[in-house]
Amino acid sequence: MTLLAARGLAVARGGRLLAEGIELTLERGGAALVTGPNGAGKSSLLRVFAGLLAPAAGTVARGGRVAWMGEAVALDPERALAEALRFWAAQDDVPAAETRVAAALSAVALDDLADVPVGLLSTGQRRRAALARVVASGAELWLLDEPASGLDAAAVARLALLLEGHRGAGGAAVVTTHQPLALPGAIEVVL
Repeated sequence: MTLLAARGLAVARGGRLLAEGIELTLERGGAALVTGPNGAGKSSLLRVFAGLLAPAAGTVARGGRVAWMGEAVALDPERALAEALRFWAAQDDVPAAETRVAAALSAVALDDLADVPVGLLSTGQRRRAALARVVASGAELWLLDEPASGLDAAAVARLALLLEGHRGAGGAAVVTTHQPLALPGAIEVVL
Protein backbone atom coordinates (compact mmCIF):
# COMPACT_ATOMS: atom_id res chain seq x y z
CA MET A 1 0.00 0.00 0.00
CA THR A 2 1.28 3.45 -0.91
CA LEU A 3 1.32 5.73 2.13
CA LEU A 4 2.66 8.84 0.36
CA ALA A 5 2.93 9.79 -3.30
CA ALA A 6 4.15 13.16 -4.55
CA ARG A 7 4.16 13.94 -8.27
CA GLY A 8 5.68 17.05 -9.86
CA LEU A 9 5.55 18.75 -6.48
CA ALA A 10 6.58 22.38 -6.04
CA VAL A 11 6.66 24.16 -2.69
CA ALA A 12 6.45 27.93 -2.21
CA ARG A 13 6.17 30.18 0.84
CA GLY A 14 5.59 33.91 0.84
CA GLY A 15 5.63 34.00 -2.96
CA ARG A 16 9.10 32.41 -3.06
CA LEU A 17 9.62 29.06 -4.81
CA LEU A 18 11.52 26.80 -2.40
CA ALA A 19 11.58 23.45 -4.21
CA GLU A 20 10.19 21.96 -7.39
CA GLY A 21 10.09 18.74 -9.33
CA ILE A 22 9.78 16.55 -6.24
CA GLU A 23 8.81 12.97 -6.99
CA LEU A 24 8.44 10.61 -4.03
CA THR A 25 6.62 7.36 -3.36
CA LEU A 26 6.64 5.70 0.06
CA GLU A 27 5.22 2.23 0.50
CA ARG A 28 4.77 0.49 3.84
CA GLY A 29 8.17 0.16 5.50
CA GLY A 30 9.57 3.09 3.53
CA ALA A 31 11.28 6.26 4.67
CA ALA A 32 12.53 9.53 3.26
CA LEU A 33 15.20 11.74 4.78
CA VAL A 34 14.85 15.41 3.81
CA THR A 35 17.99 17.53 4.19
CA GLY A 36 19.14 20.98 3.18
CA PRO A 37 20.22 24.29 4.65
CA ASN A 38 18.02 26.49 6.84
CA GLY A 39 15.30 28.13 4.77
CA ALA A 40 15.50 25.57 1.95
CA GLY A 41 11.88 24.48 2.50
CA LYS A 42 12.18 21.26 4.52
CA SER A 43 9.43 22.17 6.99
CA SER A 44 7.25 23.61 4.23
CA LEU A 45 7.62 20.38 2.25
CA LEU A 46 6.45 18.39 5.28
CA ARG A 47 3.49 20.74 5.65
CA VAL A 48 2.56 20.06 2.03
CA PHE A 49 2.89 16.31 2.63
CA ALA A 50 0.59 16.68 5.66
CA GLY A 51 -1.99 18.71 3.76
CA LEU A 52 -1.40 21.77 5.95
CA LEU A 53 -0.04 23.81 3.03
CA ALA A 54 -1.18 23.66 -0.58
CA PRO A 55 1.45 22.72 -3.15
CA ALA A 56 2.51 25.43 -5.60
CA ALA A 57 2.28 22.73 -8.28
CA GLY A 58 1.84 18.98 -8.48
CA THR A 59 -0.07 16.55 -6.32
CA VAL A 60 0.23 14.72 -3.01
CA ALA A 61 -1.73 11.60 -2.09
CA ARG A 62 -1.68 10.04 1.36
CA GLY A 63 -2.84 6.58 2.36
CA GLY A 64 -3.73 5.70 5.93
CA ARG A 65 -3.57 7.98 8.94
CA VAL A 66 -0.93 10.71 9.26
CA ALA A 67 0.87 11.90 12.41
CA TRP A 68 2.67 15.25 12.39
CA MET A 69 5.52 16.36 14.65
CA GLY A 70 6.42 19.97 14.03
CA GLU A 71 8.60 22.43 15.87
CA ALA A 72 5.92 23.21 18.45
CA VAL A 73 5.18 20.53 21.03
CA ALA A 74 1.39 21.07 20.68
CA LEU A 75 0.67 19.76 24.18
CA ASP A 76 -1.10 21.82 26.84
CA PRO A 77 1.67 23.04 29.19
CA GLU A 78 -0.71 23.05 32.18
CA ARG A 79 -1.75 19.41 31.84
CA ALA A 80 0.17 16.45 33.19
CA LEU A 81 2.05 14.77 30.34
CA ALA A 82 -0.06 11.58 30.28
CA GLU A 83 -3.28 13.61 30.46
CA ALA A 84 -2.14 15.84 27.56
CA LEU A 85 -1.33 12.76 25.47
CA ARG A 86 -4.68 11.16 26.32
CA PHE A 87 -6.43 14.35 25.18
CA TRP A 88 -4.88 14.05 21.72
CA ALA A 89 -5.45 10.31 21.58
CA ALA A 90 -9.15 11.01 22.17
CA GLN A 91 -9.14 13.69 19.44
CA ASP A 92 -7.47 11.23 17.07
CA ASP A 93 -10.01 8.53 18.05
CA VAL A 94 -7.17 6.17 18.94
CA PRO A 95 -8.39 2.72 20.03
CA ALA A 96 -7.12 1.58 23.47
CA ALA A 97 -5.84 5.11 24.07
CA GLU A 98 -4.82 4.55 27.69
CA THR A 99 -2.67 1.56 26.75
CA ARG A 100 -1.19 3.31 23.71
CA VAL A 101 -0.28 6.41 25.74
CA ALA A 102 1.41 4.31 28.43
CA ALA A 103 3.34 2.37 25.77
CA ALA A 104 4.34 5.60 23.98
CA LEU A 105 5.62 7.15 27.21
CA SER A 106 7.67 4.04 27.87
CA ALA A 107 8.98 4.02 24.29
CA VAL A 108 10.42 7.53 24.71
CA ALA A 109 11.57 6.89 28.31
CA LEU A 110 9.16 9.40 29.87
CA ASP A 111 6.92 7.02 31.81
CA ASP A 112 8.38 8.27 35.10
CA LEU A 113 7.26 11.82 34.19
CA ALA A 114 3.65 10.97 33.26
CA ASP A 115 2.24 13.10 36.10
CA VAL A 116 4.50 16.14 35.51
CA PRO A 117 2.94 19.17 33.77
CA VAL A 118 4.20 19.52 30.20
CA GLY A 119 5.35 23.08 30.92
CA LEU A 120 7.88 21.81 33.48
CA LEU A 121 9.62 19.44 31.08
CA SER A 122 13.04 20.26 29.67
CA THR A 123 13.50 20.98 25.96
CA GLY A 124 14.60 17.42 25.23
CA GLN A 125 11.78 15.98 27.32
CA ARG A 126 9.24 18.11 25.44
CA ARG A 127 10.61 16.85 22.11
CA ARG A 128 10.30 13.27 23.36
CA ALA A 129 6.75 14.07 24.55
CA ALA A 130 5.89 15.28 21.03
CA LEU A 131 7.31 12.04 19.67
CA ALA A 132 5.20 10.10 22.19
CA ARG A 133 2.14 11.82 20.75
CA VAL A 134 3.10 10.51 17.28
CA VAL A 135 3.75 7.00 18.63
CA ALA A 136 0.43 6.93 20.52
CA SER A 137 -1.50 8.04 17.42
CA GLY A 138 -1.24 4.68 15.70
CA ALA A 139 -0.81 6.52 12.38
CA GLU A 140 0.80 4.69 9.48
CA LEU A 141 2.62 7.74 8.09
CA TRP A 142 4.86 9.78 10.40
CA LEU A 143 5.93 13.27 9.28
CA LEU A 144 8.69 14.38 11.63
CA ASP A 145 10.24 17.86 11.42
CA GLU A 146 13.68 17.90 13.06
CA PRO A 147 12.73 15.22 15.62
CA ALA A 148 16.31 14.93 16.94
CA SER A 149 16.56 18.65 17.75
CA GLY A 150 17.27 19.12 21.46
CA LEU A 151 17.79 15.40 22.09
CA ASP A 152 20.84 13.86 23.74
CA ALA A 153 22.69 10.93 22.13
CA ALA A 154 20.66 8.28 23.99
CA ALA A 155 17.37 9.86 22.91
CA VAL A 156 18.55 10.10 19.28
CA ALA A 157 19.41 6.38 19.38
CA ARG A 158 15.94 5.67 20.84
CA LEU A 159 14.37 7.75 18.04
CA ALA A 160 16.22 5.67 15.43
CA LEU A 161 14.91 2.47 17.06
CA LEU A 162 11.35 3.84 17.13
CA LEU A 163 11.57 4.66 13.42
CA GLU A 164 12.97 1.21 12.68
CA GLY A 165 10.16 -0.44 14.65
CA HIS A 166 7.49 1.71 13.00
CA ARG A 167 8.77 0.83 9.55
CA GLY A 168 9.08 -2.84 10.48
CA ALA A 169 5.42 -2.84 11.52
CA GLY A 170 4.38 -1.52 8.09
CA GLY A 171 4.52 2.20 8.73
CA ALA A 172 6.46 4.84 6.81
CA ALA A 173 8.18 8.09 7.78
CA VAL A 174 9.41 11.33 6.29
CA VAL A 175 12.02 13.00 8.48
CA THR A 176 13.73 16.36 8.11
CA THR A 177 17.05 16.74 9.86
CA HIS A 178 20.29 18.65 10.19
CA GLN A 179 21.77 15.97 12.41
CA PRO A 180 22.97 12.48 11.54
CA LEU A 181 20.11 10.04 12.07
CA ALA A 182 20.15 6.31 11.32
CA LEU A 183 17.42 5.68 8.76
CA PRO A 184 18.69 2.72 6.70
CA GLY A 185 17.39 2.48 3.16
CA ALA A 186 15.74 5.91 3.28
CA ILE A 187 15.18 7.84 0.08
CA GLU A 188 17.24 11.02 0.24
CA VAL A 189 15.53 14.28 -0.68
CA VAL A 190 18.04 17.12 -0.77
CA LEU A 191 16.64 20.65 -0.99
